[in-house]
Amino acid sequence: MVAVLGGMHLYLWARLVKDPAFGDPWRRLLTALLVGGAVAIPASFFALRSRPGALVDGFVFGAMLWLGISFLLFAALLAADAVRWAGSGASSIWEWLRRAPDPPADPERRLFVARAVAGGAALAVGGATAVAMRSALSDPEIHEVPVRLARLPPALSGLTIAQISDLHVGPTIGERSVRRVVEATNRLRPDLVAITGDLVDGSVPSLAAAVAPLAGLRARWGVVFVTGNHEYYSGVRAWEAHLRALGIRVLRNERIAIGDAGASLDVAGIDDWRSGGLAPGHGPDLARALAGRDPDRSLVLLAHQPKGVEEGAAAGVELQLSGHTHGGQIFPFNLVTGLAYRYLAGLYGGVGPGGAGQVFVSRGTGYWGPPMRLGYPPEISRIVLT
Repeated sequence: MVAVLGGMHLYLWARLVKDPAFGDPWRRLLTALLVGGAVAIPASFFALRSRPGALVDGFVFGAMLWLGISFLLFAALLAADAVRWAGSGASSIWEWLRRAPDPPADPERRLFVARAVAGGAALAVGGATAVAMRSALSDPEIHEVPVRLARLPPALSGLTIAQISDLHVGPTIGERSVRRVVEATNRLRPDLVAITGDLVDGSVPSLAAAVAPLAGLRARWGVVFVTGNHEYYSGVRAWEAHLRALGIRVLRNERIAIGDAGASLDVAGIDDWRSGGLAPGHGPDLARALAGRDPDRSLVLLAHQPKGVEEGAAAGVELQLSGHTHGGQIFPFNLVTGLAYRYLAGLYGGVGPGGAGQVFVSRGTGYWGPPMRLGYPPEISRIVLT
């Protein structure tokens, strides 16, 4: 991480300070700011483990905001360099980079272009940052998702599941945000609330007050939760116990029946995909969750990461509800996330043998890292089964 951040900030320094040839004191000031920003980002991860407080939270917020801004600057300047390379006539970007240090035929023109690129990138990123912060810090959108399940009993047609995912309560998302999410979810009057992991970024002692409003979630058949990877960074056993104390049912490779004696469906939940190496006794076990299940019953699976979707469909899962990807969170980072995850955001059908499976991937209700969402706003999903 340090190597990547260092390389990214060195590139920013070359394009924003060195090439525009700013004189002192601007050169020294901009250099100091870039060095300070580069150091602050990894330092914020250590600060997260320290004693919580307003000062630490403010530092983490600033460092994470700079992480988002620096990424957007990097992407904007890289795009500008790609355009300049395309128009240079060089056969490859490496040839163009080798040619760049040579004395230019027109130094004044080169300086003008360097300053224009730096200024244009700064203005564009400033505007994008304002839009992205407003999106991330606003109330989540309500995303209604109709899903047809072939085995759903007719009496349960119209059943609603409110999905909360990737809220990431922590230094930059606190009690006020949680309360707003609870109020918005309750207004939907769901039959079931499903929290699909990455609820917290911190220990129970530091975040107990912030998550307390979750006890106010109301649904006809209750609130269920499955672990995400961040619960394992935050003390998963303590969080399991605390969530149960708040009236939330933690599904660990198990299933429950939703409905009544006349009509019901199965809802199963498994541990996070990578949890096996993070806590003894943990790890996803779909076979255990589905053991003894009547294959004629409708089945919804809660799994934090959109992994193993085809295997789940082959085992009879009609709909998998997941999160984790944030939809990419900040354009153009979605292009990178899309390389790692086939199912990035939204509803996907035709999964598994015979194309009978479906998976819905939430964009997430909060954010992780930078308090920014560009092109992928936060959401509470209202899944309507028919």
